[in-house]
Formats: sequence, structure tokens, C-alpha cells
Amino acid sequence: MRPSLTCSSFCCLALLLGESASPATVSGRIDIAAKSHGERSQNSSEIVVWLEPADAADAPALPTEHVTLLQKDKTFMPHVLAITVGSTVDFPNADPIFHNAFSVFDGQMFDVGLYPPGTSKAVRFHRPGVVRVFCNIHPSMSAVIVVLDTPYFTKMGREGEYEIANLPPGQYQLHFFDERQTAGDSKPVLLTVDSPQVSAPPMHLSERGYVRPPHKNKYGLDYPVDADSDSYAGPPR
Repeated sequence: MRPSLTCSSFCCLALLLGESASPATVSGRIDIAAKSHGERSQNSSEIVVWLEPADAADAPALPTEHVTLLQKDKTFMPHVLAITVGSTVDFPNADPIFHNAFSVFDGQMFDVGLYPPGTSKAVRFHRPGVVRVFCNIHPSMSAVIVVLDTPYFTKMGREGEYEIANLPPGQYQLHFFDERQTAGDSKPVLLTVDSPQVSAPPMHLSERGYVRPPHKNKYGLDYPVDADSDSYAGPPR
């Protein structure tokens, strides 16, 4: 869905730029220093890149989606999900065991409760932020939902490249999120979109020294030592 702009702001900007206000594409690259020197991160396709209008008055209407964060083989798929504010995420359980997706961190707190194989729960995300998701039964399960107040976003390619299309002319702030980042560029970059193809300056980050942080269950308690070793067939009857 192409976002709408007011005719006056869109046309005036086109005149200032001296060309027709056709949608533009921004492309760029992020260089990643992984855990060992010269090694590229195997998770580069889980990095989210997005553009926000520099002037909040230029913010477009947000399309909403209904997307899926699958639970299978004691894993959330995909590990990183990017959505717009107002979108709904389904949490289907495709395992032969019970799950309980929850978050008590950052962007939005939720708890869908314990539910059996072959069923699903849904959560609507109503504000921007980074939502870290876990399972209350299996501590090895984790995911990240990046909730954005812009429709201009993508995931980075495996070689560090990205491309965001259908941008109206204007100024934007370029952001990215990498769960494993330990150092490197972190401040947003200001971009002027004034031609059909715009190249963003290269960005650099490091994942060296990253260690997955421990977390508690939804009650703020430690998981049992053998929590991931059992199948957990369900609550006692």
C-alpha cells in the first residue's frame, strides 16, 4: 500500500526539487564485524533497517498487517519480526507440546497464557518499540518484534545490503536494529531523498563479544534447570 501525502506538501516539494515527485528507492550497506575477525554474521538477515520522516508532519498513514510468529521445534520463526504499529501477530503452536509466549520488556508487555498444540493466540501491538519475546516453559526460546511507526522498512540481506522502495521525496532518518550489536554506529543518519535512486552512506557495527543475556520467566523467577529437556505435555488435570 502506497502511503498518502497531502497534495500541497507533495507538489511543493516536487517543485523545489525541480522534478516530478515519483517514488524513490534508498539502498545501502551495513558492514558487520562478527565474533571472530573477518567472519560475517550468520544472522545478518535478522537486522531491521527503516526510514522515518525527519518532520513528524510528513508521517504517512500506517498500513497494518496480520502476521505470524510460528512456534515450532521449540523455536520462534522468524527470530526477528518487523511490523507497523497497530498490526496483529499470531502465535500458532505447531509443536506437540504446550507453549506460553510472553514479554515483560521494553516495547509492550503481554502474556498469552499456556496453550496446547495446534492452537494459536494473537496480540495487537499499539505503540512503537522493541518487544523481546520468550516462552514461559522453554528458556531457550526467544524472539524480537520491532514495532515501527513508519511503513518504510526492510530486513538486511545476507551480504549486508538493503533496499527500501516507494519513498516520497523528503528528508528521513535512517535507523537499524541488530539484537547482537556490541559497538559501532548507533545514531540515526539524516538522508535527503531527492532523486529516484539514493545511496545511503555505509554503516558499521560490531557483534564481537556478544553474549545472549539471561532472562527470567514471566513471574520474574529462574527457570528450572531442566526446563528445556522435557516435553511439557500440559498442566496437571
